[in-house]
Amino acid sequence: MKTKKHFILLLTLMVVAALSLAGCSSQSSKEEGETKEPASSEKEQTESGTETDAEYPITVTHALGEEVIESKPERIVTIQWANHDVALALGVVPVGFSAANFGVQDDSGLLPWTKEKLDELGVTDPNVFQDTDGLDFEAIADASPDVILAAYSGITAEDYETLKKIAPVIAYPTAPWATTWREQVEYNAAGMGMKEEGEQLIKDTENLIAEKVKAYPQIDGKKVVWVNFSAKDLSQLHLYTPIDSRVAFLEELGMTYPESVSSLITDPNSYSLKLSAENVEALFDADLLVGYGDDELYETIKKDPVLGKIPAVERGSVAFITSDTPLVAAGTPNPLSIAYTIDEYLELIGGAIDKIEK
Repeated sequence: MKTKKHFILLLTLMVVAALSLAGCSSQSSKEEGETKEPASSEKEQTESGTETDAEYPITVTHALGEEVIESKPERIVTIQWANHDVALALGVVPVGFSAANFGVQDDSGLLPWTKEKLDELGVTDPNVFQDTDGLDFEAIADASPDVILAAYSGITAEDYETLKKIAPVIAYPTAPWATTWREQVEYNAAGMGMKEEGEQLIKDTENLIAEKVKAYPQIDGKKVVWVNFSAKDLSQLHLYTPIDSRVAFLEELGMTYPESVSSLITDPNSYSLKLSAENVEALFDADLLVGYGDDELYETIKKDPVLGKIPAVERGSVAFITSDTPLVAAGTPNPLSIAYTIDEYLELIGGAIDKIEK
């Protein structure tokens, strides 16, 4: 009897111990799983672009210095040309931005694509700096910015030193007025803490351009020069170089810049080049000339004994953009202006190139 009782007691103790061990094993596994779960979740958040503490501060290096953005900017100010359009294209309304200084049809300082996007975002009274004669530092400061976007601008080192006393400044990557539309998006988006959104905007714009260009196969491979003539002085020509956003965009459309002109460029950081009419033969290799002007200017050039000998002028392969339309401002592209004007721009260029075969 005693042996039987001992056996039952021993069996009971063994069962209890087994259950206890099973419970400990189960709890141990559960605790281990809870430890791994947050680590996995944190990794997923980082890869998906969700903000984490590790994403700030953000450092942006540009031609005039280095900016450290300590936290995500809430109040965005943009200055000079088109930087506000990048912010708007990313769905952010700047608390202040510079008025456009050419191509505007009224006194609003707004180009039509800017106005269209503001309307879409429900903004009827934007804070526009009327600073076309120089930066309005007081108005910029009054807007209380967290960051100042100037990726496409011509601000000087002195301007930069004044501006950064107000807020961190995102200036141009290499040289004044030499920022492509992609770089405008990259630098401004970085300054806004929206790097991934900027990358998507670039992809969307690239896809739009590629789709539109398909309708103009005659453009591909043609040599183009952006040259500005003045009826008041035909002895001097003003050209934009390949680092200028106007020329870079023409190259993106499939055209090339002739070696006869690029060989004359002595300053790789300059967006423009002056050419004497005595050296006009440098333009003879161009299939197409693009510039600011109208039919009256074209007729003046065509009658000139020197400039009239340019083959593109002789056959009419000249795409002049008149100053009384918004298209004049589309030569310096950004995602909003590209989407708004690309059909008209391609039609103008394609029509001029078609004259090569006539």
